[in-house]
Amino acid sequence: MKKFLTGALLAAMAGSAQAADDVTLQLKWVTQAQFAGYYVAAAKGFYEEEGLNVTILPGGPDVAPTQVIAGGGADVVVDWMPSALAAREKGLALVNIAQPFKSSGMMLTCLKESGVATPADFKGKTLGVWFGGNEYPFLNWMNKLGLKTDGTDVTVLKQGFNVDPLLQKQAACVSTMTYNEYWQVIDAGVKPEDLVVFKYEDEGVATLEDGLYVMEDKLADPAFEDKMVRFVRASMKGWKYAEANSDEAAMIVLENDATGAQTEAHQKRMMGEIAKLTAGSNGALDPADYDRTVAALMSGGSDPVITKAPEGAWTHVITDKALQ
Repeated sequence: MKKFLTGALLAAMAGSAQAADDVTLQLKWVTQAQFAGYYVAAAKGFYEEEGLNVTILPGGPDVAPTQVIAGGGADVVVDWMPSALAAREKGLALVNIAQPFKSSGMMLTCLKESGVATPADFKGKTLGVWFGGNEYPFLNWMNKLGLKTDGTDVTVLKQGFNVDPLLQKQAACVSTMTYNEYWQVIDAGVKPEDLVVFKYEDEGVATLEDGLYVMEDKLADPAFEDKMVRFVRASMKGWKYAEANSDEAAMIVLENDATGAQTEAHQKRMMGEIAKLTAGSNGALDPADYDRTVAALMSGGSDPVITKAPEGAWTHVITDKALQ
């Protein structure tokens, strides 16, 4: 009888060990190397090693991570800090639990023939800008330059997620990322020497991108906290593997692209650029980077992105335990 009970107990324990905890991650954009760390963590079994079954939901032009998590459609989302802090001030209690991206990849890319050589030349020009939360760093920059965006000083063109306004010369400059849209301009036949590029990082107006956010009330649940510790630990393992093996990581991303829209050359190039942005981060948010982002978002004169310094908008609780 004792032998039978022991066997039954072992079987129960084995069954329990096999029951992975579900985690749903909502990405900020479509499947691409921007999110390679998560796909690598899944492909390499890093999530499985942590007892997790992770579902990765691609984003897109009609997907707002803040809305998805507010509606209960995800446990954790990838978002830019300006968007997350703006949402928090409006009542959506998002908390940054990890920051895989150390540097910003955002730029304004301008045609040299438009006459833009320095930021002072933006005045009187049409500038392409992404919205849906991505406009906040741009608006902060314009306020810092003392330029009104109502058409008085600069005309803001609501840019789609392409570079057509620049190629068609509807705008002097458009928003680009170092790892994506800039290369669309180059691939369209424009030579680098015919462009002038302004990196937000170089202009002192960069804000944190691609952090991991959860709902504040969820963190009060020890079981949820434990899931997030394991999720962040496995995700950062995925990111560091992707940094060190960029071509392999790009191929893993391609294997997960259900649309078939991505190409090997583009994803390998993108992963090489992404690795520059995640370099130097172990996943823990640098308070100085956070403070810089908050200061930038509050410096908007009469129209700041956020009106007061947030409280409780980030935590080291998860990364402290994940990095032990």
